[in-house]
Amino acid sequence: MTFKERYGDTALVAGASEGLGAAYANALAARGLNLVLIARRKQQLEETATQISKQHNVNVVPIVCDLAETNVIKRLQPYIGDININFLVYNAASSYIGPFLSTGLSTHKNIASVNMLTQLEMLYYFGGKMAEKHRGGIVIMTSIAGLQGSGYLSTYAATKAFSRGLAEGLWYEWKPKGIDVIACCAGAIATPNYIATKPGKAGWLEPLPQLPEKVVEECLNKIGKKPFFISGTGNKLAVFIMQNIFSKQKAVRVMGDSMKKMYRIAD
Repeated sequence: MTFKERYGDTALVAGASEGLGAAYANALAARGLNLVLIARRKQQLEETATQISKQHNVNVVPIVCDLAETNVIKRLQPYIGDININFLVYNAASSYIGPFLSTGLSTHKNIASVNMLTQLEMLYYFGGKMAEKHRGGIVIMTSIAGLQGSGYLSTYAATKAFSRGLAEGLWYEWKPKGIDVIACCAGAIATPNYIATKPGKAGWLEPLPQLPEKVVEECLNKIGKKPFFISGTGNKLAVFIMQNIFSKQKAVRVMGDSMKKMYRIAD
């Protein structure tokens, strides 16, 4: 059975203008799926949609939408209409790097909105549609930052812990309904957004950033087989050390110290 035969004709990728989201969109289009792509930046989104449509000969609907806003499903419905979404990738994420109190509360609320509340809304709506048809697939991007407290990335890391728990719970609930759910736990990925942060080297335990395409292919090959996986050999090793050799206190200190060194943060 092909990927398209298993899941259906159309995928929606949230956070799809470039980087990892664009890699997911290209990989799904290469498997023959039509696409609905959602992102905030209009020009980049439309360029990605045009490139994918031409390269893979699939229908691509780009939708410009700020996923930090409320009532996202209501905003999407005029564009989606009666399109049946069979596969959902929630890749959209907002983050802030720095001391918790060095930015306004609105920044933390924005992160929570994009990374949790809109994710919940989309899972409830599209997951519900999939459950009615007893067919579908869902990818939720999470992060090794969410496997323990991560200083100077505290709110983002907390939202990624939420995403992992949500994905694992829905994997159990929805498997009998014909829906595959997986949480893809990634480390640093060589996307334009990551590169723009100009990270330094954190230390010996830090794996090299993965290519977006490598993360995507590993995830799409594992969906349906397990509820959660860590992408990349280097990340697997780092997480093993953090969770099985270090104490929780040391793991939290290592994460905080690494962020402080990478981004040259002064308290």
